[in-house]
Amino acid sequence: MHPALPYRLLNKLTIFISLIGVGVALIDSGFTLSTWLQHIFHLFYLTIILLGFVATVARYVRAKMRLSVNKVAVFDLLTSVAIFILLAVHFIALVRSGLSMPVDGFISIKIAVFVTFIREISDNNFSLNRTFLNPGQFFILSFLSVVLIGALLLMMPNATNEPISFIDALFTATSAVCVTGLIVVDTATRFTTFGQVIIIGLIQIGGLGILTFVTYFSYFFKGGVSYETQLSMSEMNFSRRMGDMITTLKSILYVTFGVEALAAILIYISIYDLPGMSVSERLFFSAFHAISAFCNAGFSTFSAGLYDESLRFNYPLQLIISTTFLFGGMGFIIVVNLLRYLRHRTQRTLYRSILHRNDQRYGYQPWLLSINSRITLITSGALLLVGLIGVMIFEYNGILAEHSSFYGKVITGLFTAATPRTAGFNIADMDALAFPTIMLTIFLMWIGASPNSTGGGIKTSTFAIALLNTLSLARGQTKVEVFQREIADISIRRAFSIMWLSLLVIGTGVTLISYNQPELDLIKVIFECFSAYSTVGLSLNLTADLSTFNKLVVSVIMFVGRVGMLTIFIALLKNRYQRNYRYPTEEITIN
Repeated sequence: MHPALPYRLLNKLTIFISLIGVGVALIDSGFTLSTWLQHIFHLFYLTIILLGFVATVARYVRAKMRLSVNKVAVFDLLTSVAIFILLAVHFIALVRSGLSMPVDGFISIKIAVFVTFIREISDNNFSLNRTFLNPGQFFILSFLSVVLIGALLLMMPNATNEPISFIDALFTATSAVCVTGLIVVDTATRFTTFGQVIIIGLIQIGGLGILTFVTYFSYFFKGGVSYETQLSMSEMNFSRRMGDMITTLKSILYVTFGVEALAAILIYISIYDLPGMSVSERLFFSAFHAISAFCNAGFSTFSAGLYDESLRFNYPLQLIISTTFLFGGMGFIIVVNLLRYLRHRTQRTLYRSILHRNDQRYGYQPWLLSINSRITLITSGALLLVGLIGVMIFEYNGILAEHSSFYGKVITGLFTAATPRTAGFNIADMDALAFPTIMLTIFLMWIGASPNSTGGGIKTSTFAIALLNTLSLARGQTKVEVFQREIADISIRRAFSIMWLSLLVIGTGVTLISYNQPELDLIKVIFECFSAYSTVGLSLNLTADLSTFNKLVVSVIMFVGRVGMLTIFIALLKNRYQRNYRYPTEEITIN
């Protein structure tokens, strides 16, 4: 027998048992069970944790080589120590209580079961069987699976204060996974803390993508990622440089959780003296809104969102949340590239100007800030400036009138101009917006965030390329050039495909909703469909009035907007191999 076979069997068994344990933990948390059944489940959790520890030990025993100290071994050691301490404390508490202590509150045990499952499944290579599913199909199926599972979880009795229908649960789960923020039931009052935790979990998974999490865990727990995993992830992200995939994923991990942690701390400080909230409630509020903001989801634990009377004049909170969702909407790769550029400039200034050291490492480096970053930053800045100017002009005596200081008007105006870029947090009464502001908001929602970000829309780079192509045609140029670089034809074709497909989906949604409910205001329907497709989450207070059919229509629009209509076409249509011939070129009359 091969020496690795016994370990692999143990690994597969642990994965199977721990997967059942995760399901049992969810049922245990979502339903009110009898005490004897909770005790049985509790013993099952402990068995899974011990089995996971045995599998971890076996992982090193089977290796007939000298043990080396690396990040995986250190993490395994720390995880094992933490589980040992957890079990020791737990058993001591059980003994002191005479084995009669209730077990339904031991959330840490359930989390340990989930960690055990992730730890063991991460020791297996993720591979994509191309004979069954192509990367686009797998990408779509992963999002659809999370949506359906999320809907079932939200229907559990302990997840809601009042029962909700499957359609409402499906709509909420779709909105969370697609990081949209449109709601048909009040998140603050209809869902319990357990239900809100499910929602924020769906937001985090949807914002980063389930396959990104798989690769995270594979690298973090296993110490590396297989060639097959890198190839699959490269195909699903349309990346031509497979070697950069792992570095990029590591950077995404650090940026995501680093920004969310910092934002949560700053949010907690900004609401430290908020009356009527305990410390635990403020901590949960901070974590929930930090994740919701970075993922551009727009969900809030307050019924009125950030327009709540206790929050609408909290300008530091507005600045923190707006900065967080702008970071999330900028794009992971752009943020990482920008941080590296700023670090290099800072080090260069420090060594050359202050310390007067001629270190070649901090000399001039051309194109340290990539062309993607330049186009994205310039386009995002221009759109933010246009939005701010428009809001200040159209709403100075409108929604901004309740803010007495000019500073408050500017901060609120900036937030109002930034939130249509797929963030979805409302800081004003949306029904009170002037018509020019509504049209400006629709335009900003349509463009949305930047590529490889948590936001939606056609993306800033798509809009920039289309604009540059139009200017090139107007100047009589045959090529699109910017920053002494020529834009590839495939990028131009992809940009225009994304634009017309988005309008096709939105137009179809407006038609279906208006046909099913002709009494609805057309501008509100248009606003709703643009918001859904671009995964923004803003609404002119129309979502709750939608019929069951129209809720399904908006859910489909959100899903299509999140995965991308072009991705759906790529998944459905069979790829054709390029052949080594070209037909004669003909010009078609356009105008």
